[in-house]
Amino acid sequence: MVECGAALADLLGPGDVLILDGPLGAGKTTFTRGLGRGLGVRGPITSPTFVIARVHPSLVGGPSLVHVDAYRVESLDDVDALDLDASVEDSVTVVEWGLGRVEQLSESYLLIHLDRGDHTQDDERTIDWRVVGDGWQSRAAALERVLGEQ
Repeated sequence: MVECGAALADLLGPGDVLILDGPLGAGKTTFTRGLGRGLGVRGPITSPTFVIARVHPSLVGGPSLVHVDAYRVESLDDVDALDLDASVEDSVTVVEWGLGRVEQLSESYLLIHLDRGDHTQDDERTIDWRVVGDGWQSRAAALERVLGEQ
C-alpha cells in the first residue's frame, strides 16, 4: 500500500481530491502514508481519527497533504465545520471514509476502494478505483498503469 500510494503521488497536484473507502484494516492510512512519502510532506502520516484532519506541509515545494478521517463525521454540517474547501485548491486532499460525505468538495475526484482481498492473508489487498468528473480524465491511462498494476 505504501509503494502504491507513493507511485500515485507522481500524478497528483494542487486541487486533487481522493476519497478512500473500504473496511477497517484495508490499508487506507497506509496508502496515505505512501502518498505523503511520494509528495515529500512532513510526517508522520498517522490516522487522524480523533483529530479528524491533519495538514502535512510540503518539504519539497509541492502541495501540502490534507489528510482527513471522516469516520466520525455524521453530517454535511460537520464536514462544513472542517472548512476543507478553504485549502482544497492548494493541497492534495485525501479523505478516508469520505464516500457519501465529502463529494461536494470538488466536481472531480478520485474514488479508491481498498479491501483486504480474500480476508485470509493479512498482506493481501485489492484496489478498485474510478474517476468522477472531468479533472481526472486526462490521467486515466496513467492511473491505470499505477493502480491497475496493484
